[in-house]
Amino acid sequence: MSNANVTLEAFTEAMRTVIEPELHKDLISLNFVRNVKISGNDVAFTIMLTTPACPLKSVLQSESERAIRRDLPQVGKIEIAFDSEVRSDQRIMDKLNVPIKNIIAVSSGKGGVGKTTVSVNLAVGLALDGARAGILDADIYGPNVPIMLGIGELPPPGSSKLAPARKYGIDVMSMGFLIPRAEALVWRGPMIHGALSQLFTEVDWPELDYLVVDLPPGTGDAQLSLAQLVPLTGGIIVTGPQEVSVSDALRGVNAFNRLKVPVLGVLENMAGEIFGHGGGKRVAEELGVELLGSIDLDPNIPKGSDSGVPVVVSDPEGQAALTFRRVARVLAGKISMLSFAGA
Repeated sequence: MSNANVTLEAFTEAMRTVIEPELHKDLISLNFVRNVKISGNDVAFTIMLTTPACPLKSVLQSESERAIRRDLPQVGKIEIAFDSEVRSDQRIMDKLNVPIKNIIAVSSGKGGVGKTTVSVNLAVGLALDGARAGILDADIYGPNVPIMLGIGELPPPGSSKLAPARKYGIDVMSMGFLIPRAEALVWRGPMIHGALSQLFTEVDWPELDYLVVDLPPGTGDAQLSLAQLVPLTGGIIVTGPQEVSVSDALRGVNAFNRLKVPVLGVLENMAGEIFGHGGGKRVAEELGVELLGSIDLDPNIPKGSDSGVPVVVSDPEGQAALTFRRVARVLAGKISMLSFAGA
């Protein structure tokens, strides 16, 4: 056993053996080890996470401590801090010049499967983990995000652009703020394209790590316009457990594939005794994508949506909220993997 003091070189070599489980590279090569301070045999350093919502924090901590104590038996106290640095999908800034790092599209092949509920809870879930998150309600025909978040109107603009609303730690924009609540929009291609463009470029978006975009159901003009307007970092499909929902979800996944949008996975909603289980699993298996999770029917979910309080806030320890939080972290991790794969 060596009694020599710990050196930066020896510490670095020890940390080269710690592998980031999703990226399959060591922390030194990834430049994830920062602010190293060595005092005698005590070491302190920061591990940079790819997202505040990283589900691997505890794994990285335990593996780092194990590697240091194995390779540097003389080490004394080990202090590990964590910070995060979300990588940007540079295509977004290049094309739109908006300070949004990643865009997640949430779609469904049919209506009535809880797509907007999923979008809202994922966005708030990301914010609860410390990410700068927002939601864009691109469901032109049924913009319900303001209702589900309990927001009546936009704040006064601070510039020539619209100011997004803010609630539960997320920035919010919706066509529901811009049209009378009872007005029916009868729009096709060019009008939808123009409206979506304005919701991105004429809104004073702050810097966001993730913008969740709630799409209209189906595979029509809005989906095509959005894919043409902005580079979508990835998309998820929300499906119900019934067979009719499965066939529609398959069309949704295929639409993302045709538009060259990476499919991050499928989320099954409204599962349980009434509608059964398994729809999401069938879609995932047939198309070779990940089943992100299954949300059972829970009376707290629609109750929260009607009262403007998402279930991740109203019932944070409930099973539905915990599943939404876990899925949000998985999505953040998948986006990080896409970013490094494209680097």
